[in-house]
Amino acid sequence: MNRRNFLSSSLVLVAFAALSRVSGAKSLLPSTQGESSKQKGIEKVIKTGAEWKQLLTPEQYNIMRQKGTEAAYSSPLNDMHEKGTFACAACELPLFSSTTKFDSGTGWPSFWAPIKKQNVREQVDNSLGMTRTEVLCARCDAHSGHVFDDGPKPTGLRYCMNGVALKFVKKV
Repeated sequence: MNRRNFLSSSLVLVAFAALSRVSGAKSLLPSTQGESSKQKGIEKVIKTGAEWKQLLTPEQYNIMRQKGTEAAYSSPLNDMHEKGTFACAACELPLFSSTTKFDSGTGWPSFWAPIKKQNVREQVDNSLGMTRTEVLCARCDAHSGHVFDDGPKPTGLRYCMNGVALKFVKKV
């Protein structure tokens, strides 16, 4: 590579880096966050760690704010078969319907689809030496569980949720 090509390439890279830091230029660049960055009208709930500790039980705080996992078969929601909605236990945003719940045999409440795709947010989770897809509440960013591609039809997905992160609202 000659000096002129090197300098030209360097200037293009510097210009691109500078452009990506300008807030007004974000619309010119492709989004890396997809649908989750839009939130489609869902107003965020933002609280401090201390505020969440006051609102949640210690187990809920560990799972929903520190990304813990409850023991398999420990949630009464795993055997829940009534009609209703499973909402976020922290902010009450509806996340799953009983119509999409199924027995996965894993010991955690499982669903093949959320109520609305925009009500959940997904992100890569590289913890525990493996790559998984974490599921969070789109309103308050509470960790709910993980989604896997070994579920039933029609989606082939298994949203494996921590029962303590959900609140069941019976259909009347």
